[in-house]
Amino acid sequence: MEETKVMEETLRDTVERSLQENRYADIRMLLLDMNYVDIEVLLSELQPDKMLRIFRMLPKETAAEVFTEMDSDMQQYIIESITDSEVVRIMDELFMDDTVDFLEEMPANVVKRVLKSTDEATRKTINQLLQYPDDSAGSLMTTEFVDLKKEMTVKEALEHIRKTGVDKETINNCYVVSPQRKLEGTVSIRTLILSQPDATMEELMDTNIKYINTLDDQERSAYLFRKYDLLSMPVVDREQRLVGIITIDDIVDVIEQENTEDFHKMAAMTPSEIPYLKTGVFTLAKNRVTWLLVLMISATFTGFIIRSFEGTLSQVASLTAYMPMLMGTAGNAGAQSSTMIIRSLALKELGFSDILKVMWKELRVGAATAFLLAVVNFIRIMIFDSVTIPIALAVCLSLFCIVCLAKVIGGMLPVLADKIHVDPVLMASPIITTILDALSLFIYFRFATSILGIA
Repeated sequence: MEETKVMEETLRDTVERSLQENRYADIRMLLLDMNYVDIEVLLSELQPDKMLRIFRMLPKETAAEVFTEMDSDMQQYIIESITDSEVVRIMDELFMDDTVDFLEEMPANVVKRVLKSTDEATRKTINQLLQYPDDSAGSLMTTEFVDLKKEMTVKEALEHIRKTGVDKETINNCYVVSPQRKLEGTVSIRTLILSQPDATMEELMDTNIKYINTLDDQERSAYLFRKYDLLSMPVVDREQRLVGIITIDDIVDVIEQENTEDFHKMAAMTPSEIPYLKTGVFTLAKNRVTWLLVLMISATFTGFIIRSFEGTLSQVASLTAYMPMLMGTAGNAGAQSSTMIIRSLALKELGFSDILKVMWKELRVGAATAFLLAVVNFIRIMIFDSVTIPIALAVCLSLFCIVCLAKVIGGMLPVLADKIHVDPVLMASPIITTILDALSLFIYFRFATSILGIA
């Protein structure tokens, strides 16, 4: 990692020195040997004016690929800085899904300029794709795919691919459609190459098609790609007409986006797609304060329980010392279970029908871990703390019950949330901890009053 960073810094210094000395031919030769992803990394580290000068040196195909890798701020700067003819050249080289992704992040003036630079057919397609809901399969798909007819022979299909495939995002899989454009099957390029020239698409096509609807959630798209190890998948409308395809590069972005969203929710924050360093202080505060307020108000129950047992604490003050340990252990135990169950729900390994199995398993796991924790804690208390055996018993029995309960609740709540169509991720650490804080104190004080005979 460190070596890569040093190489990037050396490359940046070389490019900047060449710019100062007006050695543009050297820069162009250097860029031609680089991967477009590495070029984007290089450009992102330069001043905007230098970045634009180098971007204009790139061949149009490379420029389009680099453009798709840029963040929205860099893309906006470029579009606002170049001429209309340069905008046209970039847009002509972009695949339709990349164009739509770019326009979704742009302000209205940039969108208007880009649409003005495109032909009528392209503009119509872009407007159609922009109308699909965010996070839907329709918003991810590209309309650039190879479609074939059932009566085509292998020879005719290959000739068709040679003529049209250069402008398609992928030709690995071709799609057989009816005259009404209904999806009927798929044929891989491998099958076409290895089959006899006079074989027809109807004979070769695979009719066991994995497809998705335009309005389905993008998370379902990612699930199907992962489940069936797909590289591309057709997208159909309500009439089963083929309208586009989703490719694996878009799904990788979806998985990254969904994981980021889950991390934010698990930390009790409003999800945001804006990079941390580019997010304003007030925006970050707004994203965090809502759940903090909810959790703070929820913690009122914990204070209520403590006030209810003030008499117990006043009679045996040493009980107070064990409250943080019990509350912390309960929260940690519940978070462990909820994290495991949330992940299993995301991978479709569990459903609501498994809730009793989950509760029974977590109860047994809780009992095993709680027994060990209680024994170790009892020994620790008797050796290091100057308390009586009844107090140690109250603490350790409470610990055993609390951990068992925390495991069951941590496993149960995400499954229940999924059943009522609430994101299970919301049942992660902060929520579980807040609930278990109150329950652990209630159990602790009940054991203490019973074992110590406190009224």
